Formats: sequence, structure tokens, C-alpha cells
Amino acid sequence: LPASSSVTPGITFVTLDDAGNIVDYDIEAQTLSVFRNVRYIIEDAGAAWEDIVDVQVFLTNMKKDFSTFNRLYAEHFSHVQACRTTIEIGSLPTPIAVELKVIVAISA
Repeated sequence: LPASSSVTPGITFVTLDDAGNIVDYDIEAQTLSVFRNVRYIIEDAGAAWEDIVDVQVFLTNMKKDFSTFNRLYAEHFSHVQACRTTIEIGSLPTPIAVELKVIVAISA
């Protein structure tokens, strides 16, 4: 599906083997990769991590992954006062465990 990173960056990460199967399920690695990729997009647009105003988090397994995700979020968003919504969903379009939709306020 087409996506526009300049409107709603939804960055995904998954480790696949040669057959396209998930090698491992590592919410920490996926979350850190998503944060890193979102940061690249934000900085490429001329904004900063602190310009984030809203984050929607989609987790495929809230019970299993929320505490790890929340710990990493607290570490990486300690200076960001963004509104956050965390939603559990049945699945994502690709075999991943976490996806973000981020809104950034960019000064003119």
C-alpha cells in the first residue's frame, strides 16, 4: 500500500529469513527501529524530535508488549510532551508487532 511519510510516517521493521518468514519476535528491536526511522523522517523534514505533538501507537499484543514498549517510550520521549494513544489491533499489514503514526508541528 502506498504511504506518505511526509503526512503520517508509519515506519515498520521486521526481520525476515530468505523465505520471508519472521526470524524472531523482538518488540524491543522493532520499537527502537521504529523510533530511529521516525527520527530520520522528522529531521529530514526540518523538524526535531521535540516537535512531535501526537503519537498513535498500534500494538498487536498489548498484554505481552506494552510494558516493554512503554519503558522504551518513556526513555525516548522524556523531553517530548506529545499526546499519546496506544491501541491494540489484531494485526498489521506486514508481520510486525508495532507501528506508529506521528504528527509533528513544523515551524514555518
